[in-house]
Amino acid sequence: MPTDVRCLLATTEPYPVLRLVGTLDGPTVDRLRVSLLTCLADQAGTVIVDVSDLAVADPAGLAVFPEVSRAAVDWPVGELLIYAPAGSPAEWRDGDVPVSDSLDEAYRRLDATAGPRLNARLEPAVGAARRARQLVTDGCGRWDVPELAGSACIAITEMVNNVVVHAQTPMTVRLGLRDGALHVAVRDWSLAPAVFSGLAPTTSAGGRGLLLIDTVARRWGASELADGKVVWAALYPEDEAHTN
Repeated sequence: MPTDVRCLLATTEPYPVLRLVGTLDGPTVDRLRVSLLTCLADQAGTVIVDVSDLAVADPAGLAVFPEVSRAAVDWPVGELLIYAPAGSPAEWRDGDVPVSDSLDEAYRRLDATAGPRLNARLEPAVGAARRARQLVTDGCGRWDVPELAGSACIAITEMVNNVVVHAQTPMTVRLGLRDGALHVAVRDWSLAPAVFSGLAPTTSAGGRGLLLIDTVARRWGASELADGKVVWAALYPEDEAHTN
């Protein structure tokens, strides 16, 4: 018999709560993975997943939650937390994703770990990269990591210009500070993969594409969503000290 899992956004305050309804088994895992990543991308990267109405037909499917958590760990303040009420099967507590017995406990845990963040919604137009750089410079100044502003502006410029030139959709720019590292990301609504333009002449004013992000970030990548993608990068102050 066909099975499915529905993702219902129950509330967004003080943190988004995503209620899962249905049966988790082999056929539903891939769809659930994409749905969870998409919700994380659209809810500023912090989501409580309520599994009280989710039946688990195949325990192997529970691996989808740590997979999603690892995929989003370098997004700005990305965090996934499971709400499994008291009395839920013990298997929920056997994984790597934090589990809370109540929503109040989940809220307290997120309050204790939430880092500063900034975001902006931009149109794919001339001036978008400049606005994104202003956001990055502001964040680096507020969070006392001015040494990262230059590299982060390079990364965010390439991400935004990639959307303007190739995706041509509105975008959400996010940045956050976590454990001393600056995390930046751009979410767009194009199913086309992020474009890596490859090497370009040193005299070229552009065309280096995502290669430039690789030169300034310790880690970067792209995550596919149900209706687009997130391109992200993580930058560390100690890396700047080694390159200057």
